[in-house]
Amino acid sequence: MFGHPNAATLTYYGLYALQHRGQESAGIVTANGPNSPFKRHVAMGLVSQVFNSNDLDRLVGNRAVGHVRYSTSGSSNLVNAQPFVVNTARGQIAVAHNGNLVNAALLREELEERGSIFQTTVDSEIILHLLAQPSEPDGVLAALRKIHGAFSLVMMSEREIIGVRDPFGFRPLSIGKLDGAWVLSSETCAFDLIHAEFVRDVEPGEVVIIDENGIRSEWPFQQKQRAFCIFEYVYFARPDSMISNINVARVRTEMGRELARIHPADADVVIPVPDSGNYAAMGFAEELGIPYSHAFVRNHYIGRTFLQPSQLIRDFNVRVKLNLIKEAVAGKRVVVVDDSIVRGTTARARVVNLREAGAAEVHMRISCPPHKHSCFYGIDFPDPEKLLANQCSLDQIREYLGADSIGYLDVPAMVRATGQPQNQFCLACFTGEYPVPVDPNLDKHIMERRSTRSNLLASSDSSPSLFPRKP
Repeated sequence: MFGHPNAATLTYYGLYALQHRGQESAGIVTANGPNSPFKRHVAMGLVSQVFNSNDLDRLVGNRAVGHVRYSTSGSSNLVNAQPFVVNTARGQIAVAHNGNLVNAALLREELEERGSIFQTTVDSEIILHLLAQPSEPDGVLAALRKIHGAFSLVMMSEREIIGVRDPFGFRPLSIGKLDGAWVLSSETCAFDLIHAEFVRDVEPGEVVIIDENGIRSEWPFQQKQRAFCIFEYVYFARPDSMISNINVARVRTEMGRELARIHPADADVVIPVPDSGNYAAMGFAEELGIPYSHAFVRNHYIGRTFLQPSQLIRDFNVRVKLNLIKEAVAGKRVVVVDDSIVRGTTARARVVNLREAGAAEVHMRISCPPHKHSCFYGIDFPDPEKLLANQCSLDQIREYLGADSIGYLDVPAMVRATGQPQNQFCLACFTGEYPVPVDPNLDKHIMERRSTRSNLLASSDSSPSLFPRKP
């Protein structure tokens, strides 16, 4: 947010609306103009756990950057919590990043060889180091041209706030306005909460600069074919958000309708796996004229626990999130609609629960295609050998889950539900066709090179070290 006296508080509420995008840590950085020191507060946990009224009172300023973290690179600890802040020759800079850089390991190696010292294990810190490097007058734009992959960024300097979206447009980023102040957000649902007006999306490859003179744009990247992550529509985004001027809930409902046309079922009831399966299940039920019921009850108050259930409670991790209303399924032919199956362990437990509750038949319907490939652009899909659909045929998946039948939405139908052309999306996790080339072994090769260099230095240098290793 830029230009509002209550920037920190409004950013705090905005993060509440974006809590679904990350639950590991949260942070806010504020500023009050040139030569005013940045104020930062970050901690592990949910937004409600990280901030209290005293924290917000200390975050004085008319501009702010906030972030909630969901780690896809780097470990889950406080040092990796964003936004990051550094002091550079250009002044103070804060950065919040959504996405994954595919050339992070190469850039980090290059920067370390030039003397950069990294404090975290996340790729987002690389952006800060590039921004801090002395270079030509368009230093920020030159730094941005060096990073490749998926990135929606918000950066704050002492004079401005900058929003950046990578040239493929993998991740969402929108512009809003509130009482003359400008707002940037990953999703429009944050605008709704703080009563900001949605203005437009940041375009792929666009850099928006917001300062005392208003807002302007730069276009530093070579134009690319758009590759928006379609999984934002399937699962990640909130249903009340607008993406590319299309409501997410409407798309999910249409995905359910498409699923019913391709894989109908003769059943007594359709139930969703909440919350991301709700709208697809509704569309499925409406299309086939089957009653729709909420049989799974979600626990909304799950926090971190120091005690692991071990053998004390069987399938605790499944049942603590969703429990079943047995009367809603007993003796019935049930269709379960979920947004996706990744490893399959949770879906399998759901089928077991339904059988135990007395369901006569269990038919699984999934509102996206089978996940067969890793994501390198910011969604935490694991190595292919851990993906159920990569290792098993459709019939083997049905058998593993213990379902009477299974049906996945196919790629053309999923895209059709969005009302947009297929060439607008990244579908790599389904098809294996990556818009930005990725070498999955690159990080391993770089670590091996570092290890080799360290061993050579250790064996060749017989002089006493100025930084002796601790015993």
